[in-house]
Amino acid sequence: MNTKKLYLESIEAAYLDEFSAEVIAIEDNKIVLDQTLFYPLGGGQNWDIGTIEGPNGKMNVTEVRGRDSIYHTMDEIFELEVGDEVHGKIDFERRYAHMKMHTAQHLVSGIAYEMYDGVRTVGNQINTEKSRIDFKPIQFTEEMLFELQESVNEKIRQGLNVTDCQMTRDEVNSIMPEERTNMDLLPSFITDLRVITIGDQQDLCPCAGTHVRNISEIKGIEFIGKKSKGKGTQRVTYKLTD
Repeated sequence: MNTKKLYLESIEAAYLDEFSAEVIAIEDNKIVLDQTLFYPLGGGQNWDIGTIEGPNGKMNVTEVRGRDSIYHTMDEIFELEVGDEVHGKIDFERRYAHMKMHTAQHLVSGIAYEMYDGVRTVGNQINTEKSRIDFKPIQFTEEMLFELQESVNEKIRQGLNVTDCQMTRDEVNSIMPEERTNMDLLPSFITDLRVITIGDQQDLCPCAGTHVRNISEIKGIEFIGKKSKGKGTQRVTYKLTD
């Protein structure tokens, strides 16, 4: 009952907003499709919302979760049956905000690692209006954050392309230190990875999220808050600028 994840097929696939699919399971107000463009909660990135239209009407998708089987939670289900053909449409404004935010997170994490003695990204939360990154070990001063912000925005102005590819764990480790890619946090049985690369390895990281084609689409970032999360961990909040 696995769902084919259409959004993972390429960077370009993240820009698609409509698809057709077949219903393969129904559980209460949740449905599973044979394929989907809806991104489920995961990797720090929030889920997509949108609509799914079946033979008896259009339904709103309010939440998406799952790993192998992707469960689309509906506000209500209109006489839908297993085997029905449906048409899905995601809220692309929300998706595109997540794409820019997530790509910005990769860029910030990569540049921070280079600027501040290999500081690690140990958590992140991607949303539409603002997002956050947890770094360790570090205590940012206002001056440090301004310096990081300026460096990130200068890199954005360079307009580096974002690409994806499949790599083995060993291939990634031969290019980047494990602590930079957080490879040591991935289960050891995962050996084949989807890898996102910004420019000529400005950042290279295993990731199943959605991203923009070019970092110039981000426009700019602004840090809007920081707070300690204990034990040398600091949470930094950012938003995108025009």
